[in-house]
Amino acid sequence: MAKAASGNTSTAAGTASATVVAPIVLTHTTGASLNFGKFTVGAGGTVVVNSTGTGSVTSDVGFVPGGSSTTADQFSLTGDNSRNFGISTTNGTITNGSKTMSFTTAPSSTTGTTSATGTYSFTVGGTLTVTGTETPGAYTGTYNATVVYQ
Repeated sequence: MAKAASGNTSTAAGTASATVVAPIVLTHTTGASLNFGKFTVGAGGTVVVNSTGTGSVTSDVGFVPGGSSTTADQFSLTGDNSRNFGISTTNGTITNGSKTMSFTTAPSSTTGTTSATGTYSFTVGGTLTVTGTETPGAYTGTYNATVVYQ
């Protein structure tokens, strides 16, 4: 019987590794909302709420003196420590019966990095389009915020 000559084969051990990352979890702050305030519609225009919650109006829309307050929405997230992520938000509509107003959203940042303990918070402002044909009353709606590791 023939034997393999020395040097015809060789074996070495390889290594393997994996890293499990904490899932990214987005939470809406209880009681917070993107609030466009109280206003009169006139011939229409926009209501703008920046990411700090400060509101302004354009064209023929007017805030109700002493009776209007605007706020930016608020979110927090937990995830892997010191990990980069992206933020996106959708547009939406608010309705009152058959009347609808459209709005766009703008997060305070489109990217972020979790803290050394894996946390981060951000706000969302937006721009509401007012046509001038809206009826008086309360309008409500929703939109989505999404975070994803990068």
